[in-house]
Amino acid sequence: MNLLLHSHVFVWLRQEPHRIGVMAISEMMLTSSRLFLSSATLWELQIKINLGKFDFGDPLSIVIADEFRANSIELLQIENKHIFNLSNLPLHHRDPFDRMLISQALVEDMTVVTVDPKFSEYGTKVLW
Repeated sequence: MNLLLHSHVFVWLRQEPHRIGVMAISEMMLTSSRLFLSSATLWELQIKINLGKFDFGDPLSIVIADEFRANSIELLQIENKHIFNLSNLPLHHRDPFDRMLISQALVEDMTVVTVDPKFSEYGTKVLW
C-alpha cells in the first residue's frame, strides 16, 4: 500500500510515535507498504518551524534526511497533474497544504495517514 503521511504524522513519527493510531502504525511498519511525504508537507513544516510553532531540535534538512533513511520514506513531488486536480475539489477543507495532499492522494491512488476527518469527505482513502 502507498501511504502519504500527513504533516502531523511525520512530526509524531519523529517525536511522539505513540500518538499514531494503532492501525496506521501497523500498516506503516509492513515491508509491503511504501511511505511518502509530499514536498507540500516539507514546505508547510518549514513555515511552521520559522513561525516558532514547533522545533525538531535540528534543521529540517537533517530531520528529513534522517527520517527518510530510517523509515524508507520517499518524497512525492508536486506535479502539474496534482495542481490541476485541485479544480475538481470542493471546498470542504480550506487549508492549501491539506488540499494538495488530498489532490495528490486522489491522483496517485494513495492512502493518506491522518487523524483529520475532513480528508474522507473527498473520497480519499484514509488510514488511522
